[in-house]
Amino acid sequence: MAAILSSAVFATSPLKFTIPKHPSLSSHSSQLQFHPLRCNPLSCRSPLPRVRATVLKDEEEEVIIQESFPSKISSSPFDVAKESNADSLNTTPGAVEKLAIKVEQSINIFLTDSVIKILDVFYHDRNYARFFVLETIARVPYFAFMSILHMYESFGWWRRADYLKVHFAESWNEMHHLLIMEELGGNAWWFDRFLSQHIAIFYYIMTVIMYAISPRMAYHFSECVENHAFETYDKFIKAQGEELKKLPAPEVAVNYYTGGDLYLFDEFQTSKIPNTRRPKIENLYDVFINIRDDEAEHCKTMKACQTHGNLRSPHSYTEDDDDNAVCDPEAGCEGIVDCIKKSVSSNPAKLK
Repeated sequence: MAAILSSAVFATSPLKFTIPKHPSLSSHSSQLQFHPLRCNPLSCRSPLPRVRATVLKDEEEEVIIQESFPSKISSSPFDVAKESNADSLNTTPGAVEKLAIKVEQSINIFLTDSVIKILDVFYHDRNYARFFVLETIARVPYFAFMSILHMYESFGWWRRADYLKVHFAESWNEMHHLLIMEELGGNAWWFDRFLSQHIAIFYYIMTVIMYAISPRMAYHFSECVENHAFETYDKFIKAQGEELKKLPAPEVAVNYYTGGDLYLFDEFQTSKIPNTRRPKIENLYDVFINIRDDEAEHCKTMKACQTHGNLRSPHSYTEDDDDNAVCDPEAGCEGIVDCIKKSVSSNPAKLK
């Protein structure tokens, strides 16, 4: 079940990323094109430069994506003209880092493919049960991320509330996906509950260890899982769309997507301006369309998080944002080894 990778190519300009394509799925992954905002979403007006994704795997499809978040190196997220200064500070990964990234992605793709093959065996004709298992698993990495970040905060190694806010909003979104699947009967069988919960326990422990060692690897693995979820929902919508339009939307979905307080709904969509996406839920088809789109947003966030310090809450941007509001790239650490080194060689991370 191991995924065979070809050589990875990494360059500074343009950047090169990979979105794995799983052989057990259809080719809908090419439709998952990311168009997040690079600068502050409240002030971004000029068109963004495109970044081409290359392949690490034989016969893998090439997609076009864009950088997901504003660079924290620039003096202000509202000053798009100064982004060129940040670009000039980028460096090409060294040979060791390239090898590390290749190994990390190889392991992640192997693990993802293995889980997909298991799900294909048990759930090839039971869609709602499969979705229940997926959503039970999908919440886990965000719990793991927050656990490690809270530990770092206790030791004075980390002072970035944006990561905690966004990851909690992501877990809140996945929880409502899970509630929807439960209302649709996806958890009716004891075996499905047993399997999903025990996979979740193993996944949590694995993610905690992985995130402590290499946050980049943990975020990439979560991206692989979210990408599979997107493809699964997209395939289901295309196959069952007409039938779904005839069925009513679950009450929990209507309340979540059209309720009064949508702060957390906006918070996990870090590439969008708050208050811009307001779903219309009239039937079950609309529900699955929005769940699929949510998974795409998770993919964007996980991809952006693979660059250290490259995450900011969409609600943290304000029109009067100034230089002091931008996160200092050194006000944190990447992995427990880096945190320990910085704790003994410099002052604790400052609260921003």
